Amino acid sequence: MTKESLITLEDIKKNHKVKILIDKADKNLESLGYTEHGHRHVSWVAKNAGRIMRKLGYEERRAQLAEIAGYLHDIGNAINRVGHESTGALLAKDILLEMGMPFEEVVEIMAAIGNHHEESGYPVSDIAAALIIADKADVHRTRVRPQNRTPYALSVDIHDRVNYASTLSRIEVDPSSRIITYNIEIDINISPVFEYFEIFLNRLIIARKAAIVLNSELHLYINGLRMA
Repeated sequence: MTKESLITLEDIKKNHKVKILIDKADKNLESLGYTEHGHRHVSWVAKNAGRIMRKLGYEERRAQLAEIAGYLHDIGNAINRVGHESTGALLAKDILLEMGMPFEEVVEIMAAIGNHHEESGYPVSDIAAALIIADKADVHRTRVRPQNRTPYALSVDIHDRVNYASTLSRIEVDPSSRIITYNIEIDINISPVFEYFEIFLNRLIIARKAAIVLNSELHLYINGLRMA
């Protein structure tokens, strides 16, 4: 495409380069021992980022841009885990411009991708905030790769153990109170709740900042009890 176009998530999903990047990113992270970061993860993040925006009353196009940012946020892992947020933003720029997206929208998505990682990012916009909240909520046993679900593998890797113990992970949005809730069920026979905080605390901190940007409040419930 040469003319500027209204690019949607469905267009992104059909892009062959995007598919290759997501597949390669997930394969790279598998070799490093990370949980699943492939099409399941990015689809889940994209869906929830858009849903958060719509529930809170943001314009439809802003919600669509949050979906696209969510789908593309981890493609930088195709190059290297270190700095994947920055390289991912640059990779996304080239693809989106090639597809004909207006540069103003491309910059919004670049900023969201470039700021989604808890170690270096900040919710610089509503799109970035929705992406962060969606991304940090994805803790679930389906993220644990099949070869890592054995008792021994779970005993040696806390990330796999916490994710495998998480039998439910849901984002709930109350538009009237503007409360965003992480609702998580953890099987304490597999992992104590404390271990969730051991690996997710920094992610919860940036997600809480993101909720403020959306003029909202973040709550966390684990096994029916409010934790934050």
